[in-house]
Amino acid sequence: MYGMRAALFDHFGPPDVLRIAEVPDPEPQAGEVRVRVRAAGVQPFDVGVRRGDMTWLDLSFPQTIGQEYSGVVDRLGPDTEGLAVGDPVLGSTMLNGYAELVCVPAKNVVRKPDRLDFPTAAALVAASQTASGALLELGVTEGDVLLVHAAAGSVGTVAVQLARLAGATVIGTASPANHAYLRQLGAVPVAYGESLIDAVRPHQPTVALDAAGGAAIAQSVALGIPRQRIGTIVDDKAAAEHGTLVVRAGRNPQRLAEVIALAAKGAVTMPVRAYPLSDVVAAHAAVESRHGRGKVVLIVEPGKS
Repeated sequence: MYGMRAALFDHFGPPDVLRIAEVPDPEPQAGEVRVRVRAAGVQPFDVGVRRGDMTWLDLSFPQTIGQEYSGVVDRLGPDTEGLAVGDPVLGSTMLNGYAELVCVPAKNVVRKPDRLDFPTAAALVAASQTASGALLELGVTEGDVLLVHAAAGSVGTVAVQLARLAGATVIGTASPANHAYLRQLGAVPVAYGESLIDAVRPHQPTVALDAAGGAAIAQSVALGIPRQRIGTIVDDKAAAEHGTLVVRAGRNPQRLAEVIALAAKGAVTMPVRAYPLSDVVAAHAAVESRHGRGKVVLIVEPGKS
């Protein structure tokens, strides 16, 4: 029986291959909860899935999509403990987050604090886990000078704030339009381009996180940052070429919960660019453009937060 709305696509291609359709309501299995989704994050990984770049994934058309959600538990599977119907939650899922309902293992669910709205909670899911894991792998601590490439994006936004909370100085690269935003986060802004190295060198960076790709790793090496302290989340090829790290940390509900707790206190923020689920094509186009700050989020139930 068809019931819920979900975004899906029937073949690889540009954003307009995405469509909204009615699909069967999922039912939670043992150890799972079903969540009525209120907001779903849109990330570059989703763009790659839609384009067919993620060749290792086992996809089947029509294919649903989406990795991050926030919402309210509306059904419990057998043998599920620790959560109740009505609990506000958030977390990671796999290729099914752009939907009205999603079933997820209860052990992977993070409770949403009352002070955090649903769109912001969804916006923080992937960025929190990626940024916190990358900083952990790179050993960023008090006294470090961290260079963040693409600091105004979702991962960069969280990385800047977590590094500042750890006592590091942060240099953030971004387009000039986002420099005031980076200053608000506590970073020293630097523009992309050929002048980047000269602008950053006086700050003597000790560690670098690349969320931009392109020339970022080569520039970090040229700045004299030790190769074992240069990490990328986007450019495996350049990392291999220069002997630097890929810091694509896995999902970790505990790390996510820690950042969410900081967000509830106002210590970590995330600007949200919201689109209704019906505008999924526009949302994907916005992410694919690689412009803008913060996070693109789909609002599954418009008018609520």
